[in-house]
Amino acid sequence: MAPKPRSEVERATERTPAWAEQLVRLLDDGLTVPGTRIGIGLDALLGFLFPTLGDALTGLGSLSLLVLAFQMRLPKVIVLRVVFNIAVDVVIGCVPFLGDAFDLFWRSNRRNLELLQRYSHDPTRRPDAMDYLLVGLGFALVAAAIVLPLILGVWLLQLIWRHI
Repeated sequence: MAPKPRSEVERATERTPAWAEQLVRLLDDGLTVPGTRIGIGLDALLGFLFPTLGDALTGLGSLSLLVLAFQMRLPKVIVLRVVFNIAVDVVIGCVPFLGDAFDLFWRSNRRNLELLQRYSHDPTRRPDAMDYLLVGLGFALVAAAIVLPLILGVWLLQLIWRHI
């Protein structure tokens, strides 16, 4: 009797270390809210209990998936998507209450694990337009976060200088 063919998920899971899956489960959906299918992980819990500090700590845990992406030699744009997912999670997660609710739905670690599995399964797979769009959006947001405060600061200094 011939062995049963394995599904794409099973093959992708083989290449992903077990510790990565356990980490994602712990950070994003370790506990299930009774009566629902909503999972709550340490990312949301620590962010709620210890605003900013909890998000920074779980962001450090997320970096291990980034290291894994480097080790797996994923395409650069996919590595940048992993960075983008972590950055969005940490930055928005730092906003009290709103960030904690966002953590319940964004689940950056789950997204990153899916990216690792998708691209490790087929090393010849090429990133698609959405990958490039998200990385471009990430760069645009970083640029805006740097440039806008500088513009605002110069404008405020000019305003103050005129009134002196």
